[in-house]
Amino acid sequence: MTETKEGNILWRPSEEVIAQANLSTFMKWLREHRGYQFESYQALWRWSVSKIEEFWASLWDYFDIIASRQPEIVLAERVMPGAMWFPGARLNYAENLLRHANSGRTAIYFRPEAGPLERISWDQLAGQAAALAAAFRDLGVSPGDRVVAYLPNIPQAISALLAAASLGAIWSSCPPDFGERSVLDRFSQIDPKVLIAVDGYFWGGRSFNRTEVVNRLQENLPSLERTIVIDQIGASEKIAGESWEALLSQYEGAAFAFEQLPFSHPLWVLYSSGTTGLPKPIVQSQGGILLEHLKSIHLTMDLKKDDRFFWYTSTGWMMWNYLVGGLLNGTPIVLYDGSPNFPDLNVLWALAAEAGMTYFGTGAAFILACMKADLHPGRDFDLSSLRALGSTGSPLPAEGFGWVYERVHTELALESFSGGTDLCTGFIGGIRTQPIYAGELQGPSLGANVQAFNESGMPVLDEVGELVITEPMPSMPLYFWNDPGMVRYRQSYFEMYPDVWRHGDWIEINARNGCVIYGRSDSTINRQGIRMGTSEIYRVVESHPEIADSLVVDLELLGRKSFMPLFVLLREGAALDERLKDSIKANVRSQISPRHVPDEIIAVEDIPYTLSGKKMEVPIRRILLGHPLEKAVNQGAMRNPESLEFYIEFARWIEDNKDAA
Repeated sequence: MTETKEGNILWRPSEEVIAQANLSTFMKWLREHRGYQFESYQALWRWSVSKIEEFWASLWDYFDIIASRQPEIVLAERVMPGAMWFPGARLNYAENLLRHANSGRTAIYFRPEAGPLERISWDQLAGQAAALAAAFRDLGVSPGDRVVAYLPNIPQAISALLAAASLGAIWSSCPPDFGERSVLDRFSQIDPKVLIAVDGYFWGGRSFNRTEVVNRLQENLPSLERTIVIDQIGASEKIAGESWEALLSQYEGAAFAFEQLPFSHPLWVLYSSGTTGLPKPIVQSQGGILLEHLKSIHLTMDLKKDDRFFWYTSTGWMMWNYLVGGLLNGTPIVLYDGSPNFPDLNVLWALAAEAGMTYFGTGAAFILACMKADLHPGRDFDLSSLRALGSTGSPLPAEGFGWVYERVHTELALESFSGGTDLCTGFIGGIRTQPIYAGELQGPSLGANVQAFNESGMPVLDEVGELVITEPMPSMPLYFWNDPGMVRYRQSYFEMYPDVWRHGDWIEINARNGCVIYGRSDSTINRQGIRMGTSEIYRVVESHPEIADSLVVDLELLGRKSFMPLFVLLREGAALDERLKDSIKANVRSQISPRHVPDEIIAVEDIPYTLSGKKMEVPIRRILLGHPLEKAVNQGAMRNPESLEFYIEFARWIEDNKDAA
């Protein structure tokens, strides 16, 4: 392969691409309907983050939001946290999404791992969601109740989300590869009324029975009143509850009655794990997600009604919710339920050809795995429909960019995104009217005032700093569930820079507003796009009687495969043999998720702690990434500074063996 260096120009939009871009259409609309003349994207972006009320009001009109009552104003309070968007408005997310029904067109292309490509029409989607909404209503579901799902990435999950949203119920989901403890850590916080679950799932050519897990979920969620069961694998054991098929048959032909809700009415709860305590239950609004996803799907990703939009995801990652957002735009979406490397890494490229994908979304780790496997997707499959490829989950290095243009398609737009569960969107990413440079995200999205701050809270250019957002956005969390006084919310995002959102990533912004992300600046584990708190892993690891203490970090080695070592302090007389290693990995796999199994388990003599008794995950991560010791850690604030010697030596080992990664 040809060497690709960071900053090389890899793609320029043609005049035709620029003319047909949704951004160009929006700029023309602003000129004709608002009197604004913008000569460049950068000028448009500056306006969108300085005149935020005018910008978001223009989107309301441009997208012709369906609302039974129009808003009184755009923004009652321009503060973070606590911004009050579009007070007085009454609307429904599901009603706006299902405006595209009765078209006779395909809404969803679905490919199960062991089955043929299926097509679900808009009418089928709407009919199933309406029947389920009627069933929910008769089951006693009302606005504000929680409906939770233990489901894989299947069309039924989307129908259930829309049914819940149509009633004003609050949605939350986990994939069935999550273990019992991970699910309970999430769902038990929000007291769900209804659970929708599968009896099992398929992965890597095998079926996995989850009936025991679902039975234990029922036992340990006392608020549950009903369970709806989808027979996915035909398990012989039965789960007590209503049959999905029987329920839909009973309510077939039901009509929607969309609840008209305030803009800030909760839509769903997502989970973004911190380093201590339970996962953070993030509540986002019907109106905020509606407007943000329309903006992002239409203007940032340039998707149109004739596109076919795919992102490889699970129901436990915010990219699933974001993928559903494609339907708001009238864009058909492509779902895949299964392993991305079974029977081999070509499975998703084969799906791209079969489904006629125009937008292929995946994680940077998948691209790097394909590169390492020396795949030639553009040669081996008909990818002529593909016009864009999205990458997120972790930073994509320059050589990953080069592989895409050399081995996939020379004329597609490779859009690397950064965002997060916290806002359920990408706030840095594609700009279809601008060139693409190797290793760079093209720039901040409209309405997202993204900056790099130094430790003094000052914006910097051409220097690595903390990624911050300095103006409110409608999809920012309303609050965390059960967080009186928003104490945990403020600690999560506003502790370092009061009134400024600190996201927890390292970012460098250059003079042309191009961005490079260097991974997490906090210690949250981000594996294949799924964020998991270290505390969740510790609870499982330290339940082993041989383990006295532990420390885990994810190094996200830029340009190489992510490496997550687990350091364990053994109790006296215990040995870290293969039996114990296998037991730890098996329990993390079953109780947390397969994505968060450590790559290596290493015995250490001590775990570093601060004087206040906190594990020093971030400083150790910095040391292992090669930062100078004096910049990585304040030894005067440590309880046991002598413990650092092992990690300094381990960092040298990583550096000496980096070429083998």
